[in-house]
Amino acid sequence: MARYNGSVCRLCRREGTKLFLKGDRCYSPKCSVGLRPTPPGEHGQARQKKQSEYGMQLREKQKARRVYGVLEAQFHRYFEKAEAKRGITGENLLITLERRLDNVVYRLGFGTSRPHARQLVRHGHILVNGKKVNIPSYQVDVNDIISVREKSAEAERFKALREGTGRVIPKWIVLDAPNLKANILALPQREDVDTTIQEHMIVELYSR
Repeated sequence: MARYNGSVCRLCRREGTKLFLKGDRCYSPKCSVGLRPTPPGEHGQARQKKQSEYGMQLREKQKARRVYGVLEAQFHRYFEKAEAKRGITGENLLITLERRLDNVVYRLGFGTSRPHARQLVRHGHILVNGKKVNIPSYQVDVNDIISVREKSAEAERFKALREGTGRVIPKWIVLDAPNLKANILALPQREDVDTTIQEHMIVELYSR
């Protein structure tokens, strides 16, 4: 399956909520969810009718996939691993998604959105423990040091970030903004996930 290359604003409208896929635009009055809150397409108004239980579960799964930019097969593998771990499956799934390197780069404010953060990782701008990692799905661990490559740090965007990202940094990460470095203090917990995903509905969907 190819990665989605269409309008990301359509995805937000389809899920009926902001997925924060377009950086600063999502925080502005130009956000399409605020301007056109109906699903995209000619029959968007008609599709606002009450959904079935399966339909609501499917929408939660699609929302999670789209927030974190994960393809269907990969998302299903994440679920299988979460199910095999000790603990609550839904929480394990969200924690795994939060530990993705592209998500951490976004959380730190290095990327304006998760797609932008994924691009930074793929293009080799991000280091983990001093080594270049260009795999967006890389799972960060406790005591990992996430930093911007020295050569990349000279770019205008990163120079501005040295004065602070303006983003609320999760408590499980400590950011050293002047040096564009961050330390993973602990693994994220469910309360650290600030998305509106109802993970129990995803578990119910896969349990059918």
